[in-house]
Amino acid sequence: MKKLLLIIPAFVILRTSAQTIIKQDNSIKQMVDEVSSKNIEANIRKLVSFKSRHTLSDTTSKTEGSGAARNWIKAEMEKYAKESTGRMTVEFDTFTQPKSDRIDKPVKLKNVLAILKGTDPNDTRVYIVSGHYDSRVSDAMNTNSVEPGANDDASGSAVSMELARVMSKWSFPSTIIFMCVVGEEQGIYGSANVAKRAKAEKWNVDAMLNNDIVGNTHGMDNDIKDNKSVRVFSEGVPTTAARNEREISALISRGGENDSPSRELARYIKETAERYVDNLDVRLIYRRDRFLRGGDHTSFQQQGFTAVRITEMNEDFTRQHQDIRTEKGVDYGDLPDFVDFNYVQKVARMNLSVLANLALAPAEPENVGVITSGLTNKTTLKWEAPKAGKKPAAYYVLMRETISPYWEKKFYVEGTGITLDYSKDNYFFAVQSVDDKGHESLPVYPKPVR
Repeated sequence: MKKLLLIIPAFVILRTSAQTIIKQDNSIKQMVDEVSSKNIEANIRKLVSFKSRHTLSDTTSKTEGSGAARNWIKAEMEKYAKESTGRMTVEFDTFTQPKSDRIDKPVKLKNVLAILKGTDPNDTRVYIVSGHYDSRVSDAMNTNSVEPGANDDASGSAVSMELARVMSKWSFPSTIIFMCVVGEEQGIYGSANVAKRAKAEKWNVDAMLNNDIVGNTHGMDNDIKDNKSVRVFSEGVPTTAARNEREISALISRGGENDSPSRELARYIKETAERYVDNLDVRLIYRRDRFLRGGDHTSFQQQGFTAVRITEMNEDFTRQHQDIRTEKGVDYGDLPDFVDFNYVQKVARMNLSVLANLALAPAEPENVGVITSGLTNKTTLKWEAPKAGKKPAAYYVLMRETISPYWEKKFYVEGTGITLDYSKDNYFFAVQSVDDKGHESLPVYPKPVR
């Protein structure tokens, strides 16, 4: 006999009650608390000390240029790997980028990947957190100027590095990759190489978190000071579906325009991160990236993987892509003294809580469907247990009104199906796996089945 329990998620504030229950995993909370703003600041300032991290800058010097920067990142990651008892390995992902609009000649480039191998040989899932270590000034082809890139994107690289330091000491059933990529400013080439490699080598990338510009808390022209809010950008129509008329038609027919895998990841980030990080407001932005702009998560979306971009709430454009100078009393340049290191710490803790919860959770349920064999005001859902990894203790069926951006109710189900007294005409549903400690998988939006 199936047991059914209505669960209200922790992030929902009930109108009928003044209480909100938050249940945390002590091990995840311990990891979150270990994330250090001092380490993050030290790493950002060290990256700035290389003067230029332009993709086409010097690779032979031991103290300046992108070559020195990537060697230092790799060496630091290798120090962290010593805490992993052999589970974490560090490597260069090396490739040759042909000449293009912002690459004046073929050049050998290197990403840095720290791979924390999962402990369950049957769990093939991979989770990726990334920032880009290259920088630029006003002229994208200027390789000679001082290009500090403290916020764009030493901040994102520092997030990957700090998470590698903390999480290398722990074990997870699935694999986590901490990544610092090159070539973002010249055309997102570093992430594109990793994403294509992941596709070719059939990595089971379950989610990719791209941290790009995550260290500023003061809006340039709106004078908004906000150290609580962080944006998560997620695409609605999946990039790969946009190439296929049949997939678009199916998406429209079942009303799934707002329930892409990346959008489910964004909702998951909000629920999970706000569970573990105090004074954090995760703001879901329903678009792939900022208006007419892009980032490294796009490379993974183009290969069919679930990915989002994480970015500060209000950007200061006097810092981004600027020559260091003073004009009319305004300081320009992406220098470390303008980075809020405690805010970067908060963003890093946000990333860690999500990665840890996902990597500890069972895999998503498979073949999730909503039954369409008859006209009814009820909704019948069915699914199958994941074939790989640990068996879920149970499942959550998620429900929300069609006008709601977040999941509003959770039904706890022991079994692989349920009939709810709510109409599929009026509500959206999804299903996620959960283990006995409360770690949830990503939600899966159902497809129609007979």
